[in-house]
Amino acid sequence: MEAAHFLVSGRVQGVGFRASARHRALELGLVGYARNLADGRVEAFAQGNREAIDIFAQWLNHGPPLARVDEVRREPVAVRERTGFGWN
Repeated sequence: MEAAHFLVSGRVQGVGFRASARHRALELGLVGYARNLADGRVEAFAQGNREAIDIFAQWLNHGPPLARVDEVRREPVAVRERTGFGWN
């Protein structure tokens, strides 16, 4: 099991990004969260098998149809005790 922290920049708030990220993460069997930051970015944490996290990271690079992703920063982090995929 692995975990990753993501910061997504661009037009990623007000376009259904978090809900779509949650849906995709659950499809992939990931646990974690996606939340809006005050500076307009979306922060996400995903935990699960590496292949699923890689697929999720690829999805974050384009997001839902109304989003415009300018940058995704990814950083490996420690695995946490967590269930489900929520908003924080």
